[in-house]
Formats: sequence, C-alpha cells, structure tokens
Amino acid sequence: MSAYATDHLPVVVIGAGPVGLAAAAHLLERGLEPLVLEAGDQPAAAVRSWGHVRLFSPWEYDVDPAAARLLEPTGWQSPEPAELPTGAELVERYLAPLATTPQLTGRIHTGTRVVAVSRVGVDKTRTVGREGRAYLVRTVADGRVEDVTARAVIDASGTWGQPNPLGTAGLPAVGEQGASPWLVGPLPDVLGTDRARFAGKHTLVVGMGHSAANTLLALVELQRAEPGTRISWAIRGRSPARLYGGGDSDGLPARGLLGSTLKAAVQAGHVELHREVTLTELTPADGGQLQVTGTGRDGEPLTLTVDTVAAATGSRPDLDVLREVRLDLDPGVEAPTRLAPLIDPNSHSCGTVPPHGHRDLTHPDEGFYLVGMKSYGRAPTFLLATGYEQVRSIAAALAGDTEAADSVQLHLPSTGVCSTDLGDREAAESCGVGFPTGSEHGYSAQEPAAAGCCGAAPQPVTIGAPASNC
Repeated sequence: MSAYATDHLPVVVIGAGPVGLAAAAHLLERGLEPLVLEAGDQPAAAVRSWGHVRLFSPWEYDVDPAAARLLEPTGWQSPEPAELPTGAELVERYLAPLATTPQLTGRIHTGTRVVAVSRVGVDKTRTVGREGRAYLVRTVADGRVEDVTARAVIDASGTWGQPNPLGTAGLPAVGEQGASPWLVGPLPDVLGTDRARFAGKHTLVVGMGHSAANTLLALVELQRAEPGTRISWAIRGRSPARLYGGGDSDGLPARGLLGSTLKAAVQAGHVELHREVTLTELTPADGGQLQVTGTGRDGEPLTLTVDTVAAATGSRPDLDVLREVRLDLDPGVEAPTRLAPLIDPNSHSCGTVPPHGHRDLTHPDEGFYLVGMKSYGRAPTFLLATGYEQVRSIAAALAGDTEAADSVQLHLPSTGVCSTDLGDREAAESCGVGFPTGSEHGYSAQEPAAAGCCGAAPQPVTIGAPASNC
C-alpha cells in the first residue's frame, strides 16, 4: 500500500482527440474520475485541422465501445458501419457529441496546454520515496500557470504539429526554420480552403507515405482545372514502388488504388518525380518563391524554385514536456520499449501490429502511460481501434482489474476494413481490386489483411491515364 493518498485525485488525460475521449469514457465506466486537458479551443482540435481527409477505416472501427455506451442514452445514432468518414464527419457525428455528453462536458478543459509533467515533491533524480506519489501536471490557460495533481496520467496528445524535418539525418535543412511562410503540413486542403495557395503555382511534395500520395493526387485534380499548376515530388529512396504497392493485387484495396493512381500520374507526366533526394538548404528567392537546394539521383545537384513545400515527412512525439518523468523508451522508434518491436516500421505495417495493452505501455514511473499515436513514437503504423484497446486495458489496470487489463483483444476482420473513395465494395471489386479473405492470405482473425489504418482514402481523380483496371 502506498504511503501517499491519491485515490481522491483524478486521472489526467492529455488530449481530447479520439483516444483521449475514449480513455475518459473507460475511466468513468471503471468508477475513476477523468480530467481531460486539451490545448485546442475545442475537443478534437487536431482532427478538425484535417477535416477534408477521408479515413481508410469505416465507422465500425472508428467508434470506441465505451464512448458509444455514453452516447446511446442521448439519442445518438451510430453511423452506418461500412461508411468511411472524413475527419470533419468524425468530429460532427461522433467526437463533438461525445464531448458534450453530461458525463464528459464538465470534465474537459479546452484551451489548456500541458507544459510539464512531474511527481509531486520530487524531481527525476529522486528515487527514495518516489513510488506512489501523485503526479504534478503543469498547465497554461489564458496565460496563467496552474499545477494540477493526479493519481495517474494518460498522455494521448498525439504527434500532430510535430513534423519531422525536411533535411537529412533527422535534422532540419539549412534555412528550414526561416522558411515557414512557404511550408505547409502533410495534408493541406488543396481542393478547398487552401486552393488559392496551390492553383497555378509550383508545389514540391516531400515524402513517400499516404499523406504525400493524397496531397499529390489532390494537386493532380487541381491541375486539370488550373493547367499552370506544377507538381514536383521528392523522395529519399531509390524507388516509389513501396508506395505504389501491388495495384490490383494489393492486399489492402485502398492502398492499391491510391498507389496505382499515383503511379499513373507520374507516368503520364503530371507529377515530376525526383528520387534519392537529400535537401540541404532552403533560401528565399525572387518573386516571393523559395529555392530548394540539395542533391538527387547519383548525387547530382538539384535546385527547385517553388511556391510551396508540402512536408509529408512524418511526425515525432513531443517528449520535452515529459523530461521529469522516468520513461522507458526505445532509442530508435521512441515508443515504450516493450511496444517498439511490435510496431517497428522496418518490419511492420499497420496490418501486422498485434493488440497490446497496459503491460506493453508501462514506464518506470508507475501510473504514467503514453497512448494513441504518441505511444507509437516515430512509427506510422498506428490504428485508431488499437488506441481504443490500449485505453480500455489501462483503465482496467488503474481500477485494479488485472484480469480484464491483461485480456487484450482487437477484433478486426480479415477483409474489407480499408476501402476507397473511388467507390464502394462492389465498385472496387469490379475494378479487379478484390477484398481478400484472411485464409487466402494467411491471416488469422487477429491478423487482418486490411487492418483499418487511421489514414486517408484517395480522392477521386481523372488524370488522362488509367488509375486502375476499370
């Protein structure tokens, strides 16, 4: 038994996104008091910033069960399970109603940024008498500093707003910090609110993930209406084959359609592909443009003069606020040490990450957890449904129900989780894409062929060359 009384204190949840709100719902079901601290002026502030993007995973895997149980007495109607929501729909039809339920509305403090986490009365170096102490969570709201004490802390703040640099070796390129007027995030609203920034302009997209692919395809669609729009794409690798995927034979239909469409755009000359790129310097140029300097294939000099750079280079967790917490993190992935080998992007995609719970997320400071995207560190393999299972397990552990906490399960089907904006299930199958069964592809029910990545589905686009075999 601890010498410190903390049972009267709340469990602080950092972040009011999908996983943070789910954590609060599970804590309430366990009789624990959550206090959700959200830096944005509204719940789900990060999701709102990419509201124009459509998810790969349908509603069936986007709604947490405990959250649904909070919503049902309010008359909330669950969306059609097979539909794929946009970020805006995820907020409007699920997260916003959840945040305004009677049980949660007074327990969410928006406009409250967490700037540090520690233990009451001791710094990181103190060992004797450390265990069992409450947590001290320092916040800033309306310019005022306030310290909150908590029995435990669940950090679900994600990695949005913490992009990896454009430069090589994990470091910014020379001049990158001063180039912010020309830089946009990985998922700008090219065809909507940000259209004027890209129409008739030259955009460089850097990165080889699905965020880069979606931005590139949106630019291709814009190029049809605005012929002066020029698109350059820089990748660090030798080949974009990994992003192109297997096309019609890809086990992930959305990924196959996304990749084959982008491949066709490059082959048709709508997108200028630069391989093996190392960006070394960003310099303001004449006419309000930006000069991007580096090397390309075989070390040849590369210079591009562009109007905008879309940095789709991935993201990393903000660990500065946790300097006084004793963490056990993998030195490479920056995820909890036990979790890191399960999510390592060198050997795992989102479809091969196994379920994991409180034991895989523990740290030397007991009662502190990283969850959701932040728990994955620099790995891009996070699943929304996996985050929900993380917090279910943690809430059970904090409530003392070890049996339930250790019973970690993630029920995802082996077919049809990833879909596409290019059409529904039947339309995708008519394109020759197919939705493979688990047995055909060697997956068990716990290892889905299409695991519901929390990513974006491709936007419909016609590029003058076939995007699929329709």
